[in-house]
Amino acid sequence: MAKKRVCVIGAGPCGMTALWNFAKLESDNQVDVVCYEKQKTWGGLWTYSWRTGTDGYGEPCHSGMYRHLWSNGPKECLEFPDYTFEKHFGKAIPSFPPRPVLRDYLEGRWTNNVNLKPYIRFSTVVRHVEYNERDKKFTVDITNLETDTSLKESFDYVIVATGIFNVPNIPDFPGLDTFEGRILHSHDFRDAKEFKDQRLLVVGSSYSAEDLALQCMKYGAKSAICTWRTKPMGFKWPKGIEERPLVQKFDGNIAHFKDGSSAEIDAVLLCTGYKYSFPFMEDNLRLRSTLTMFPDNTYKGLLYFMGEDSRLFYMGLQDQYYSYTMFDVEALWICKYILGKLPNEPRPLSEMKENSKEWYEKRSKLKTAHDDIDFQTAYIADLCKDTGYNPDVTKAGEMFHTWENDKDKNIATYRDQCFTSIFTGTRSPAHTAPWWQAKDDSIKAFVNKK
Repeated sequence: MAKKRVCVIGAGPCGMTALWNFAKLESDNQVDVVCYEKQKTWGGLWTYSWRTGTDGYGEPCHSGMYRHLWSNGPKECLEFPDYTFEKHFGKAIPSFPPRPVLRDYLEGRWTNNVNLKPYIRFSTVVRHVEYNERDKKFTVDITNLETDTSLKESFDYVIVATGIFNVPNIPDFPGLDTFEGRILHSHDFRDAKEFKDQRLLVVGSSYSAEDLALQCMKYGAKSAICTWRTKPMGFKWPKGIEERPLVQKFDGNIAHFKDGSSAEIDAVLLCTGYKYSFPFMEDNLRLRSTLTMFPDNTYKGLLYFMGEDSRLFYMGLQDQYYSYTMFDVEALWICKYILGKLPNEPRPLSEMKENSKEWYEKRSKLKTAHDDIDFQTAYIADLCKDTGYNPDVTKAGEMFHTWENDKDKNIATYRDQCFTSIFTGTRSPAHTAPWWQAKDDSIKAFVNKK
């Protein structure tokens, strides 16, 4: 029997955990897996680059990672059951790691008793994916950026793992085109020190707005106004940060707000989110949805409805509370589905759509962050039930509720809290300095290596 050929697009946390699960499951040598990664290395969003706009090959820069980013959720809620932080670092570490620590942890799992690099073709971009209904095959057009050569390859399954934080949603406001200061989307933000002594207008009311306002004040910005469209974030902000209703127009460097107030500002940070964008997919294969807790037109939030013989998967598209462990159980579900190791799968299209309808109805009733946490916990529990993935990960839901309450108490100190590992039972130590004062985000400083 010929091997099933599987194309994985992207070698970030989603794509890599798919490769990892295939490597662990593939004892029968049933599949041939190829991963195409546009960047020169793996890591996706967690790979920092000073570049913005386009990369060295003229391709759009994928990652919006910036210096001094620290996890905005407890590491205990994204810890792999089989590869704990304590196992990786040889000791317990604080609960809210900076970017280099998280990337090092991911790489540790990807290289622990497994070699995933042979699966990956780096510096290779996917240009187009189409499906031939007659022979049940995908044709994938790729370009090697280093050699500037293109070719077509044929696959039985495609897993889209390019993430959702790479195509910015950029609004416009009257007068913004004549604003004399710096204007940039959070995707192009690289260093908070650039805004020292400046008065900032942060447009948005979600995680990016919250974090960039705090980051900039931490590194010396003079003030930050967060302007919201639907509702304010409502945190107890440190001195210098405030919230106002949505900005309506600009007159020179004066921003005018919906409540009739105005303020002089020096820079505008557009923390206005991202668009689902898969331009390389054929029209009828392209998932279209707004950012949501359960993507439209999917079964299990993963399998794209393309007919009775669905063979296309989209990973990691949910609005995220969980991340690494959610990606891991999603990948396990996909791998077992392709290998025919899931009970009761595949099932008739009508049953899959009915199942998804139930999730859409639950999604429509979500109102608060705590509702979202419970919903995503139930989603992961559902995948755990299907796959046998460690069900203890759903205990993270309790920690997420505590974390959300900690943020409400004090948005500037929630990263100073300590949580206990679900898998080792070890409580994390406090960092050597409060987050607001901790300026060294190196692995050595955070892990407190001698």
